Amino acid sequence: MPRLLPRLAFLFALSTASLTAQAQQKLKYPKADPQEIYTEVEKPAIPAGGVEAYAQYLAEHQQYPTQALQAGKQGTVPVSFVIEKTGSVSQVKVEKPVDPALDAEAIRLIAAAPRWTPAEHKGQKVRQRVTVPVTFQIPADAAGAAPTPNPNGGPITVKPDSPARPVGGTDAFFDWVQQNQRYPALARQRKIQGRVMVEFLIQPDGSLTDVKVPKRLGSGLDEEAMRLIKAAPKWEPARFQGKPVRQKMVLPIVFQL
Repeated sequence: MPRLLPRLAFLFALSTASLTAQAQQKLKYPKADPQEIYTEVEKPAIPAGGVEAYAQYLAEHQQYPTQALQAGKQGTVPVSFVIEKTGSVSQVKVEKPVDPALDAEAIRLIAAAPRWTPAEHKGQKVRQRVTVPVTFQIPADAAGAAPTPNPNGGPITVKPDSPARPVGGTDAFFDWVQQNQRYPALARQRKIQGRVMVEFLIQPDGSLTDVKVPKRLGSGLDEEAMRLIKAAPKWEPARFQGKPVRQKMVLPIVFQL
């Protein structure tokens, strides 16, 4: 009988070691499905350069659609997308449509954004779906207001029956802008880019006057944006009760290296 003790002790030790190994294996995280898309993770994805840099990117590269400006459309477009394990963006879609032109621009902005730092969950890089709100807000005194003469002196403001629009259409106008744009040497040297919001009046004869930039970008970009508008072809004027009237307009001129 005593001879069995070493053997029993050995079997007990072996069994204990086996149970310990199994317990350690259970503590290990299971391997994540490479195709799974997470909404909640231990370490969320973050934009390259941080949240503030991402917000600045959205502001500087947003191109407010002219047709939306003319129609007075504004609002916040919630855009959801997947940040892949490489940091790239995919599956971009609008969760709640606001306006077709605004929705399309929001998707373009998100899809063209810099890469993100991918999410991590249980020690592994994973795919994550996030939602970012893209806000479109028409600047004060933008499209939609047409000042007309007041018999008692001074202008009155009315909403035109048909807003002013470029001769040949919006696409033709921005094609003209792109073809005639001269990127200022100083801005190119400093690698400055962005959008300049230009305010101007469209007169009853379709000419563009009173051109100014309320918020300057600098390095010659503001002057070039104003030059473009002053040199631009005439527009079809706004009309109120069948008569052509003046209309104030604000348009973005985009400069991109």
